[in-house]
Parts: sequence; C-alpha cells; structure tokens
Amino acid sequence: MNTHSLALQKTLLCMLMGASALLLSACGDQKPADPATKAAAAADPMEVAVKPEMASQFKTSKLAMQEITPWLDISGRIEANDRLVTRIGAAVTGRVTEVLAEVGDRVQPGQALARVASSELTTAQMGYLKAHSAASQAERAVDRARQLILADVIGAAELQRRESELSVARAELRAAGDQLRLMGLPGGAIERLRSEGTLHPVASVSATLAGVVIERKVSHGQVAQPGDPLFTVADLSTVWIVGALPEQTARLVQAGQTVNIDVPALGNRALSGKIVYVGDTVSPETRSVTIRTQVDNASRELKPQMLATMRVRGATQEALALPAQAVVRENDRDHVFVRTAELRYRLTPVDLGPAQDGLRPVLKGVTQGSEIVTEGAFHLNNERKRAELE
Repeated sequence: MNTHSLALQKTLLCMLMGASALLLSACGDQKPADPATKAAAAADPMEVAVKPEMASQFKTSKLAMQEITPWLDISGRIEANDRLVTRIGAAVTGRVTEVLAEVGDRVQPGQALARVASSELTTAQMGYLKAHSAASQAERAVDRARQLILADVIGAAELQRRESELSVARAELRAAGDQLRLMGLPGGAIERLRSEGTLHPVASVSATLAGVVIERKVSHGQVAQPGDPLFTVADLSTVWIVGALPEQTARLVQAGQTVNIDVPALGNRALSGKIVYVGDTVSPETRSVTIRTQVDNASRELKPQMLATMRVRGATQEALALPAQAVVRENDRDHVFVRTAELRYRLTPVDLGPAQDGLRPVLKGVTQGSEIVTEGAFHLNNERKRAELE
C-alpha cells in the first residue's frame, strides 16, 4: 500500500467519526417526554373517576331483562257518532222556496229546515181529496144499507159488500194521508185539506231527530230531487274518536281495551274510554287499521274533526331495559354511565326505545349484566365535564 492510499483512508475515517459525533450530539439534545403529557394523551374524555367520599351519591345496578307493557300512541280525530247522524232530503221533486236552517243550528224532530214547491204535492193532495170523498160516499152507502136491511128491502149480502167497499175506501184514504206526510206536509195542513179542501202550496223538509245541523247542501231557488241530501243533522251528545293503527301493531289491540285520549284543543285534558271497534281490513293507502272509541259529550266541548291522540296498552313482553333516569342526553344522543372499575365510570352511547312506565328498552350499546349508574347520572356527567375542562 503506497503513501497516497494511506492518506485517503485516514481522511475517510475522520469523516465517518465526525458524522457519528454530530448524530450523537443531535440525539443528546432531545428531552424525555413529560409524564403529564403522556397521561393527558392517554386520558379518555368519556371516562370519569370519582373520589371515595362521593361514591355514596351514585347508585348502580346490573342491566337485566324486564317485563314491559308498551303504550301505543295513535293519531286520531273526533267524528260524529254515525248511529246518531241523519241525512235529510226532499221527498218530492220541486224548487226550494225557503231555507230555514243553517249549519250550527240546533233543531228538534219535525222542525222545518226548508220548504219546496212541487206539482207532485198538488197532485197528491188532489188524490187525497178524491180518497176522502170516496170514503165519505162509502160511509153513507153503508148507513143507507143498514136502514134498508132493517126494512127488509135488501139482503145481508148487499150490506157486507158495501161494508167491504168502505174498508177499502178508508184504507185508500189512510194511504193518501201517509203519502202526504212523507212528502213533508204537516198534520195541520192535512186536517185543513180534509175539512176545508184547502191545498197546501209547499212541502216541508223536516228534521227527523234532535241535534245540530252539521252540513247544508241547499240554496234558495235550487231544484231538489228525492234522495238528494240537503241537510245533515247529528246528535253530538256522544261522539266517536277514530284512529289509524299501523298494521304492524294491529294484533296488539282488541275491542274492550281501555284507551286514554288527549285532545290538544282542550289543553290536553285527559279523557278515557273503551275501544268499541277494531277494523277487520287494512287500508291500502295508509297501511293502517281503523279503531274507534265512543265518549260522552254532554257539554258539547268535543267538536267533529278535532285532533286527538289515543294511547292504548300493547301486549306485555320481556326486553332488556334500564330506568329512564339513568339516561344522559349528550350531543343529541342517549348515553349511560357504565362502571368500568372501582370508582370509575364511562359515558357510553346507547340506542333506546321510547319510555314505557319509567323504563327505556335497550336496542344497542350495552349488554345484559353491564353495571350502569341508575341514580346520580346527571351529576356524574357534570363531574366528567369539569374534569375534562381541568
């Protein structure tokens, strides 16, 4: 090896030693990590530790299966009792000359709601007069036959024939009178027609039961046809509350069950009743089953088409559930505190069902046997927030 090669090796060795010294110097300048920093990095903001003297403020219990009887909330509305509703129309074809009742009016049986002028009524009155005349003639014929049979002028067969004609004439007179009453002619007008021969110019559209006019479909001058519903009258002393039950829960409700009713228009005053009807078919539009209850309405505070909520008990079932007071609402989610160690608890998000008698069914988040805080959860969450800020 010559002198030039030795010099080159010495130079490379010096360069390597210098680089090593620089590297060691750089490593020596770094400080060890602060233990407090490490603890802060490892801390779980959802976990909280409590002091021993505070332990008595929190009570825990193990999550277990509970018997739950759920409440079913059903949207509904108030309707008139269909069994106490009548739709009233004219019995003859004619032109309406007067409208005597408006929506909201209370009416009594026989009260005139409108009047209709009709040629049919005139024809029927003429038929009644003819029947009355025929009956009068038949009565006189019978009286004369009785006198003649006493004088031995005619036989008994002739008297029987005339009595039979009288019976037919009287039946025809009754039928003509019934027809006039069906056409809306009042009893006084029929009596005047019989005694004085005075024709009544109009027929009355009369109420058939006591109640409130809830609908009017007639105007002055309108031509009315038999069968056209001109007025609807309802007795609102009792009303129906009708709800639509989702088909998935229809099997849980039976006729005869108690139902609680809230009516917002009455300040959510509580009412109660019995389910009197559960539908046997499902509506294809709403996929729901109709249910109905009937309540007294003597004060007339319940008005048709008011909104209502019906609350019905479903079937009792076993489910994993926790007390509603154990739930903490945080960031728009339900949470519970789960005991992880002695004096240590972790805020755990859960999915829960609606509250049922103070219990919340557990859908997801915690399992059976988990020990959760059932009393003091709100205060414990405040401690967790305070510790997080510190």
